[in-house]
Amino acid sequence: MSDYYDHLRGPADWHDWLATRLARAPRADAADWNGLTAVTPAAVLIAVVAHPDGAGIILTERAAHLSQHAGQISFPGGRIEDEDEDAPAAALREAQEEIGLEPARVAVVGQLGAYVTISGYRVIPVVGVVEPGFALSPDPGEVAAAFELPFAPLMQPARYERRPVERRGIRGASYFTECEGRTVWGATAGMLLMLASALGASGQPRDLLQR
Repeated sequence: MSDYYDHLRGPADWHDWLATRLARAPRADAADWNGLTAVTPAAVLIAVVAHPDGAGIILTERAAHLSQHAGQISFPGGRIEDEDEDAPAAALREAQEEIGLEPARVAVVGQLGAYVTISGYRVIPVVGVVEPGFALSPDPGEVAAAFELPFAPLMQPARYERRPVERRGIRGASYFTECEGRTVWGATAGMLLMLASALGASGQPRDLLQR
């Protein structure tokens, strides 16, 4: 897939390329596993940082004391509140609250289908392009760290594995990938695979449940 975006160098290139591909892609829904239902609307921001030598994606490590998904790698985001105009507005607000990313620095280029989590959220991933040169200030009440991982390996489905997991007493499966010493799994990995599919990435995750 990298052949498709090796020529991209700046925010304008990334903006146009992502916007065009997302506009053409079907909005397929996904879930932590089959049969889940959710009533709580939420949104996350998949922020693509357009470095001249290759893009990155902003991710966070959730604070250890949180009641849900403590310590996991996630996108900035959260519940869509009544005052939010739409999912992009909620994602931008949450990113500002959680990591100090100013909404004016994010150019929203599209969104994916809904992702249903076992914790009862129906999450809309919102994709935006960010120009380098910003500073982040994570809220220690929610975020232990904010960082970037490279775009290219996260958009390669063959680098992911589908593994058995048990959460909230329910046995199921989840996607996992390793990138620069960090383990990305669960809803975050699932939404990254949604983005890879929308962008036309080739390959499939290894399914360890079929071994």
